[in-house]
Amino acid sequence: MTHPIVVGVDGSGRSLRALVWAAHEAVLHRCALRIVHVLPREHAYATTAADRAREASSRDQGVVAEAAAIARETHPELEVVTDLPAGAPAAVLLTGSEHAHTVVLGAKGLGGFGSLLLGSVALQVVGHAASPAVVVNHVTTGHRRIVVGADGSTHSQAALAYAVQEASLRGAQLQAVHAWSYPGPEAAVSAVQAAAEKHRQSLEEWLVPLREAHPDVEVVEELAHEAPALALARASDRADLMVVGSRGRGGFRGLALGSVSHALLQFSQCPLAVIRPRPQPTPG
Repeated sequence: MTHPIVVGVDGSGRSLRALVWAAHEAVLHRCALRIVHVLPREHAYATTAADRAREASSRDQGVVAEAAAIARETHPELEVVTDLPAGAPAAVLLTGSEHAHTVVLGAKGLGGFGSLLLGSVALQVVGHAASPAVVVNHVTTGHRRIVVGADGSTHSQAALAYAVQEASLRGAQLQAVHAWSYPGPEAAVSAVQAAAEKHRQSLEEWLVPLREAHPDVEVVEELAHEAPALALARASDRADLMVVGSRGRGGFRGLALGSVSHALLQFSQCPLAVIRPRPQPTPG
């Protein structure tokens, strides 16, 4: 059975924007849409879902009902499931991500989700979700292009694999962006040219498995001579989806999110998918 797409809603305009995007994704991936509205902690002691539903305020019930109505009206064929769990929003969504195709959040919200763009909920969910996590700030359509950041790291390889599958599903072009810095302000022209060629060859090597697995996808390479976050933010204004690994080659191992993915949470001009490598199975 295909796992559902899980979307967190709180009644704000931005969370409803994320809902519409998530509903479209669920139809695209032929899976159910699970709409989650987290109740305050005091409801966590209710013994059953029915008890929690009875204790939920009319506003909470209204948030879920409105979200479900929007999803069903937009996509009548879509299977829609609603959930009113109680607890800490990040913990609830992280638990849900364990059996989700994707977890989707609005960039900012109200109530239990707080300020999702730079708040603790978004950072925890995006940094620790077991599934891909998508933050929807701006919804863009019609570009038929997915942009992915590439730097050769394990996280980047996971992002590339996810991005090419999404591009194939959408019939979209895949633009792989690799940003690099000049050797130094006083470097000779020959040194700069040699560095550029080295980075170009590396990018081509990273893309070989993608082209072999998905010959139907047009893969475009872009070398950017600027900070990765800036290069990707620029590219996001002409993309329907931006995909990055949660950490890059320069990230500290103890950090769930690297500086690039963290910056793009704020500056991406299209929905941002943050991908973590799947844990390797334990031997034996």
